[in-house]
Amino acid sequence: MAEKRRTKPPHEPTKATRDTVQMHTLVGTTQGDIARVIGIDEKTLRKHYRDELDLAKAKANATIGGALFNKAKAGDTTAMIFWMKTQAGWREKAPEGGSDDMAAALAKLAESLPG
Repeated sequence: MAEKRRTKPPHEPTKATRDTVQMHTLVGTTQGDIARVIGIDEKTLRKHYRDELDLAKAKANATIGGALFNKAKAGDTTAMIFWMKTQAGWREKAPEGGSDDMAAALAKLAESLPG
């Protein structure tokens, strides 16, 4: 008679394992390490947790970006400068014919924002 091979039952994601995968993905843990934390291989991780792996970083960026945007709207000059450099293409040197007083320009911009 042939010996029966013992096989592991198929992996079933739970809310707890989904939360664990999302949290680790947010902070940059590698997929190999995440798989080890929840006791599965990387292929199974990618199969069952595709959304958590793909969307966690986007959700974190939206949260942090929203907080930065709110600080800029509230008049935080550093947040305003950072936003304008990264999102509006501003540079340290004012363009020809532009204002040399970035703080004044940002303050004027903040006054025009809703909310």
